[in-house]
Amino acid sequence: MPHGNHDVLIIGGGVAGLVLALEIADQRAVTLLRPASDDLGSSRWAQGGIAAVLSPSDNLEAHVQDTLVAGDGLCDEAAVRFTVEQGPEAIEWLLNLGVPFTRDTSPGADYPYHLTREGGHGARRIIHAADATGRAVMATLKAHVVAHPRIQVRDDLTAVGLLQDSAGRCRGARCLNSAGRRLDLSAHDTVLATGGASGLYRYTTSPMPASGEGMLMAAELGATLMNLEFQQFHPTCLHDPEGAPFLISEAVRGEGGKLLNIHGERFMPGIDSRAELAPRDVVARAIDSEMQRTASDHVFLDIRHLGEAAIREHFPTIHRHCAERGIDIVNAPIPVVPAAHYSCGGVATDRYGASDIEHLYAIGEVACTGLHGANRMASNSLLECLVYARSCAVALRDASRAPHTDAVNRSTVIEATPPPVQLAEWRERMRVLMSARVAIVRHDTELLKAAEALAELQQEVSPVIRQHGQPGIELSSLWHALRLARLTVASAQRRRESRGLHYNPDCPHHADHHPRPSRVRLAELG
Repeated sequence: MPHGNHDVLIIGGGVAGLVLALEIADQRAVTLLRPASDDLGSSRWAQGGIAAVLSPSDNLEAHVQDTLVAGDGLCDEAAVRFTVEQGPEAIEWLLNLGVPFTRDTSPGADYPYHLTREGGHGARRIIHAADATGRAVMATLKAHVVAHPRIQVRDDLTAVGLLQDSAGRCRGARCLNSAGRRLDLSAHDTVLATGGASGLYRYTTSPMPASGEGMLMAAELGATLMNLEFQQFHPTCLHDPEGAPFLISEAVRGEGGKLLNIHGERFMPGIDSRAELAPRDVVARAIDSEMQRTASDHVFLDIRHLGEAAIREHFPTIHRHCAERGIDIVNAPIPVVPAAHYSCGGVATDRYGASDIEHLYAIGEVACTGLHGANRMASNSLLECLVYARSCAVALRDASRAPHTDAVNRSTVIEATPPPVQLAEWRERMRVLMSARVAIVRHDTELLKAAEALAELQQEVSPVIRQHGQPGIELSSLWHALRLARLTVASAQRRRESRGLHYNPDCPHHADHHPRPSRVRLAELG
């Protein structure tokens, strides 16, 4: 297929992108940009599972209410209800594809597959594939995508920007290959499935987290970004300063794991009646506070009381990975620390993934549907990927496909970019700033310092951007991330209250009973 005149262009090959490709390909030709790095993104590392009402003892309204409570008053209730109502059918679709979810063989089980419980949920409603759900779902979806004759997978290109026609509509993507050659892919409809922005922070739960590149690419076309200040920190990432990030699933606490400080004392029951099963924002702040109180750089998650058989059955991946790091979780507690995990904000979309730029859609973590509000409830993320990829497919199947001709296709070779050591130094400065001043607890003075320092860093990088006709992949990514970091700080400064994941002791209370989502555009940076 030539690099121009594509029908549906999907940028990103995690769960959301793969689901959409499969759902639309029978009606429309699909080009899927899926760099190799997508295999190390958030979808693959999702351990816990997918939240949906599957057991006869559960009900849709309970899932809705649990989600609204976790979102701390900022969820779009219509989006929550839509997502929850579509959940069971989406899971059935995955089962029909052959995803190997863990079965429940216990006597009297009221559902064929094992359901676990996680923080914020009032019932067992998390369907999973042992403790490696993301890996199992991704493997199944990829096999079907590769086999589909109307899906062209491009693993040789990385999108670094979007194309726009004279009427302001999105018309495809500006891409680079590994040799630095620019290829513009003209498309009728473009869908971002590029992931979140946890890579803005120094410590994350993913080895190769996205840094909000897709969000900023949409913003460059004029799209509205929403709720950027609500960055979720997973309470329990394995504490191993010398090793790669590794998430310790929320399901560990769902199955009875207890949080202990470095003195072996349990602390969550004194903070919240739900103890370790409180929503993630509550647990992450509690851990952060306990670490400061005890002058420690981690706490412990203890599941020794479950016994070796149960640990090996329910958490084989975690057990094996910790053992490789020298930690025997059968006989010793797991050292854990909060780490940047999930972006509740992103490109503002409707329930069909449509942004406010014509022909530009966003699904998965790059989007902000209103489902999560001020704090995402555990395992609603993969649910959102499934539901909104499938609803986006409905919109794309029904969309008008009038021909377009004014998007430009071209192929150029980029100029040399700064040496890798300089790019790494700039990115590290950004991540250190965000982790120190815009993390679990924010203060007015720290946010102001972050805003000033990020603006200075942008001024330092800006001449290099202007120097090159087309920056390389790493420099483009940094440029997107840096401006998104500034928009995130601006959003945090504007919210004069503490709500969900945004906690500022200088304004510790909810502002009113009718909170509004924050909205920001790139033009506001000046």
